[in-house]
Amino acid sequence: MARVTIVGAGLAGSEAAYQLASRQIPVRLCEMRPRTMTQAHTTADFAEIVCSNSLGSDEPGTAAALLKEEIRSLGSLLLRIADSVRIPAGKALAVDRRGFSLGVTEAVGSMDLVEIVNEEVTAVPDPPAIIASGPLTSDRLAAALQDLTGKQNLSFYDASSPIVLAESIDIARVFRASRYDRGSDYLNCPMNRDQYLPFREALLQGQKAEVHEFDKIPYFEGCLPIEELAARGEDTMRFGPMKPVGLIDPRTGERPYAVVQLRQDDLAADHYNLVGFQTRLKWGEQRRIFGMIPGLERAEFVRHGRVHRNTYINSPALLDPFFETRRKAALFIIGTLAGVEGYVECVASAVVAATRLAAALDGHNITPPPPTTALGALGRYISSADWKNYQPINFSFGLLDPLARQIRNRDGRRAALVERARQDLARWIHENRLQPATRQGRP
Repeated sequence: MARVTIVGAGLAGSEAAYQLASRQIPVRLCEMRPRTMTQAHTTADFAEIVCSNSLGSDEPGTAAALLKEEIRSLGSLLLRIADSVRIPAGKALAVDRRGFSLGVTEAVGSMDLVEIVNEEVTAVPDPPAIIASGPLTSDRLAAALQDLTGKQNLSFYDASSPIVLAESIDIARVFRASRYDRGSDYLNCPMNRDQYLPFREALLQGQKAEVHEFDKIPYFEGCLPIEELAARGEDTMRFGPMKPVGLIDPRTGERPYAVVQLRQDDLAADHYNLVGFQTRLKWGEQRRIFGMIPGLERAEFVRHGRVHRNTYINSPALLDPFFETRRKAALFIIGTLAGVEGYVECVASAVVAATRLAAALDGHNITPPPPTTALGALGRYISSADWKNYQPINFSFGLLDPLARQIRNRDGRRAALVERARQDLARWIHENRLQPATRQGRP
């Protein structure tokens, strides 16, 4: 059996390695850390989460939950580990980031058929291979990808939120609640209008970290820095990460004018991150300006917010629905490098690509997942979207084929989409004689 080279041990690369090795396919997993570190990573662990610790909603009937359900049905390792290190976050699947990455590192690193190579890959590997080097792909590998594709890589800047020490939060000034009385997993820092407006002004005037590559930063719209949101209008933050809807301050019995939510970041509840507060403010400015938030006046920062370059290819011009390159058979590009946005979407791309590659190496041809499923719709988007205006994307119900009959009620429509997806995925799995990945190999 041919050995598969996988470049990158992030979420996508780690999942792909597990999916293949569990099907008795040998893997050479190349990870440049810790010999060569990136701007955002701090450890050499696999699947290190550098931004939010939330893997999105796990509430039944949501698009995020449907995508998780589908990759769980195909034996996702990372979802299984995420479930095991889950921490309170309302209806969201949030993880202890350290426990998550350590769990993935141990699970993948202990597999007999996975060879770990800690070195930077500077050339596109010969097939069979999967490139999952992520948004911080090294310059030399990015240049090699440009030579392969004949097109310029696209890039944008991403930003991560600060994390504060729990014991430094003034509990007397915050209240614990989730929106619409759905538990009490978040700490909420309420603001009135007289607090919100000076805070917004401070964000507008705050000194920002310099980024030399571009004068105009092409941020991804789904992960804008808080100061960028502040610049878009007086109420933009109040309709975004600081929206107060569904929250009542128990001390006043009223809805606040704006709210900053803090989400638990580890199992011990020692750390909390500022939800939606991605930023490129200088570190001193972060301490000063975020200290204006009620309850964070004396906050100690475990990690400051930061910006880093994210790179992705023009997938519609290059990839098929399996994330396989059209120019070279058995060469796949997955994860954020392919333009899927979100942790679970990265894992999903790995499951699809590894399932396809494993079947091909076994002499078995399979069809793409149908576009009525989350996996199929995501594959269709990356392979057939408008290549002239390609943007990274999260999975949403809008990517699915429309229903045969119109259902006006939103909840009813979503329930019908979910049920159809379940049936069609089960049919696809059966027709292609697929088995979920298991540590022991084929059942």
